[in-house]
Amino acid sequence: MADKTIFSEILDGNIPCDEVYKDELCLAFRDIQPQAPVHILIIPNKAIPSLREAQEKDSQILGHLLLVAAKIAEKEGLEAWRTIINTGAEAGQTVFHLHVHVIGGRALTWPPG
Repeated sequence: MADKTIFSEILDGNIPCDEVYKDELCLAFRDIQPQAPVHILIIPNKAIPSLREAQEKDSQILGHLLLVAAKIAEKEGLEAWRTIINTGAEAGQTVFHLHVHVIGGRALTWPPG
């Protein structure tokens, strides 16, 4: 079993979130420290610590997270957006429960960091 994270606490209903989407595989909510006008996190219901630990059997959920990202971007009225998956602390991952950032609502520069 994976270590408890703030995201598992959100999934368990112990910590509230500003939910924007939910289905049988994932939950999406607004980031509490947004880096853009739209900054939404999509987390799988299954605890996968990071993309590094994802396995072949997780391919359906991984693809689903990206399709949900596009659905949310459309719902939020974004013409352009960025999807980000940070893997590892040096890449900026602070919560070790795989999550996809959907960021938009302003011009995004490259490289990002």
